[in-house]
Amino acid sequence: MTVSDATNARPQVIPLWPDAAPGSEDWDQTEQESVMPGGLRVIRNVALPTLTAYFPDPAIANGTAVIVCPGGGFHFLSIGMEGTDVATWLTARGVTAFVLKYRLLRTGDDFATQVWKNLGDQTRMAALMQPLRPLLRADGQQAVRLVRQRAAEWGIQSDRVGIMGFSAGGTVTATVALWNDAGSRPDFAAAIYSAPLEDLPVPADAPPMFLLCADDDQMASSVSLGLYSKWKAAARPVELHVYQKGGHGFGMQKLGLPTDTWIERFWEWLQA
Repeated sequence: MTVSDATNARPQVIPLWPDAAPGSEDWDQTEQESVMPGGLRVIRNVALPTLTAYFPDPAIANGTAVIVCPGGGFHFLSIGMEGTDVATWLTARGVTAFVLKYRLLRTGDDFATQVWKNLGDQTRMAALMQPLRPLLRADGQQAVRLVRQRAAEWGIQSDRVGIMGFSAGGTVTATVALWNDAGSRPDFAAAIYSAPLEDLPVPADAPPMFLLCADDDQMASSVSLGLYSKWKAAARPVELHVYQKGGHGFGMQKLGLPTDTWIERFWEWLQA
């Protein structure tokens, strides 16, 4: 599909891997859309990762691409306020956006209870994450690699391919920024209230990093400050925004707080 065709079509769903995703070939769970308590629309049991492409009007397209990684505690994807809503905002400003559905922990019918049980037990969660972490890293790297490989087809400049993520998606984002090769290195990265990640060294060519969180989000503020310090120590470009209030997971919600305009700060940084 050419970029001119794509802009006249519905968002295009692209398999992330040409065949079965490596490392999960025997997964048999069925991807599902569910509604969490409070009405949050989520996708869970992702076994076949995809990118969903959102193309801007060619008249305003600026050649920049952003891969968007929704969060969800590694159990689900907050596909609306941390995925499609972000993509829509970006495409209105000329950016080609790709929402990444990465592999997740398996959940059953009682998934809401299961999520809180797992997240409330650090030892249990660490054991569950051990086999998942390399798959998350591989999905994030492959997303950057795939967008760059098809950049000309989609009207994207191959040196303007970035990645941003929220919470667990921030972990995917930061991990790819820290661990990549020439094809999978993002040109910029943005970790929004990131969840914890592996302790990896900052490479000498680490991409510019944008970090944002709320101070009353103890987990994400600690992670964000840690990443800021690591980027500074490595003398790599980094920008950090810490809001006094906002909690965790505000995404594109309007809460009547300064966090309502957080994405404007990201846009200013991206333009600069």
